[in-house]
Amino acid sequence: MKQVRPKKNLGQHFLTDLSIARRIADTVDACPNLPVLEVGPGMGVMTQYLVEKPRPLKVVEIDRESVQYLHEHFPQLHENILGEDFLRMDLRQVFGGEPFVLTGNYPYDISSQIFFKMLDNRDLIPCCTGMIQHEVALRMASQPGNKQYGILSVLIQAWYDVEYLFTVEPSVFNPPPKVQSAVICMKRNQVAHLGCDEELFRRVVKATFNQRRKMLRVSLRQLLPPEALAIMASSPFMTMRPEQLSIAQFVELTNLVAASRQDGAELSDGSD
Repeated sequence: MKQVRPKKNLGQHFLTDLSIARRIADTVDACPNLPVLEVGPGMGVMTQYLVEKPRPLKVVEIDRESVQYLHEHFPQLHENILGEDFLRMDLRQVFGGEPFVLTGNYPYDISSQIFFKMLDNRDLIPCCTGMIQHEVALRMASQPGNKQYGILSVLIQAWYDVEYLFTVEPSVFNPPPKVQSAVICMKRNQVAHLGCDEELFRRVVKATFNQRRKMLRVSLRQLLPPEALAIMASSPFMTMRPEQLSIAQFVELTNLVAASRQDGAELSDGSD
């Protein structure tokens, strides 16, 4: 079969450098002895190195042409080539409810959605590695006080330790993307519970970073009515901006928001 044509609507940029493909495949060794799910294998440039590892491997690919190519070139995978949309999959069905490593050369346009799904299934995914857009990788690994620090930084680092591994230049892809890429490794931390209402935590993080240049006394208006904001007025958080807060401080802020409702002030329907 001829090679698969990259499809713009699927955000396909096929990696052509085999040495880099091997390096990315080897990142799954950060969590040994677990099965691996590869997202978006394309023509299997990473798959060829993953199949060499002594552990179960499944790949999920939405592009039918790529699925056919994989069946012809990786017959040993047979029923482990899943022609599905990762974002719509029930991840508990992939390895019978057992934990697994998530990896891949992730499509730029859905990488954030992939990682939000990872967060929703964090009990199943103790380790996630792979290649994403350089800018997104910087945001995920960024610490408070940096301009890259944002929603992804807080929500992911609340549950995972993020390591930026190395940068990948556009020239090693077909077609070359217009931006640099980066390889990351995320390993589940020891946090079992944040110590606050986790849904409210997510809403607070999103609301404040959606107005990241504003002080929290302004951005929290999306979530709280005036009487609740008045209860919180004396908190030093109210004159801070979201990029100044650590994850622990966001937890504390979330608890303050929750406590402000004890006097009858209900949470508003502010946009996430």
